[in-house]
Amino acid sequence: MALYQGKRVSLNKVQRGGSKKFFVYVKNGNKVKKVSFGSKEMKIRKNNKAARKSFLARHRCSTARDRTSARYWSCKMWK
Repeated sequence: MALYQGKRVSLNKVQRGGSKKFFVYVKNGNKVKKVSFGSKEMKIRKNNKAARKSFLARHRCSTARDRTSARYWSCKMWK
């Protein structure tokens, strides 16, 4: 648990809602950051092998290492 704008939040746990489809709170040094990602209109079709392969290649998911980026969390959802 950590504090984000005065409220207690869980770190590194993806949740639905917010300004995008998903959001997650992550630790960025000593601060907590809210990372929003995903389009509300689109589906995550990770069960479709061709769609998953295309998404992972298009977003270069093999190089996504920064936990404070939306790309990292989006790639994690598709894997």
